[in-house]
Amino acid sequence: MIKCSLEIGEARVEDIKGVIDVEVKSFKYPYTPMTFITLLNLFPNYFLVSKYCGKVVGYVTAALDKDGYGHIMSIAVDPEFRGMGIGKALIRAVESRLRRDGVKGVRLEVAVSNSIAIKLYEGLGYKLVRVLRNYYPDGEDAYLMIKDLNY
Repeated sequence: MIKCSLEIGEARVEDIKGVIDVEVKSFKYPYTPMTFITLLNLFPNYFLVSKYCGKVVGYVTAALDKDGYGHIMSIAVDPEFRGMGIGKALIRAVESRLRRDGVKGVRLEVAVSNSIAIKLYEGLGYKLVRVLRNYYPDGEDAYLMIKDLNY
């Protein structure tokens, strides 16, 4: 068996196919390829991928909101690679970039039923701010969670 290291770096256009593969495996309502290409073009410093043996196994993409907050738009890890700390590493990496650029805080939305992700975010210092009713196409609610980066 080939041993590879896990690497995190900025996404490139050629990584989008791998990002889509992870996205489709992870979500009921996946973003379109055009959404990811747009995010890559608008916020390339905040679109990171995790690769194992050259294959995309996770990603995070964040944007900058007009109020000075970062916004984690999406994060996912291939189901075969979950539980290895990849999601945590991706979030820490994008938070580091946001903090470096003077961003004061970061927000994200998470399905109320996604207890594993909620636990991850809480462990990283995110606080539940409010419930967003009927956030997803099937009517499921989401939690809005925020983390202060000024520490």
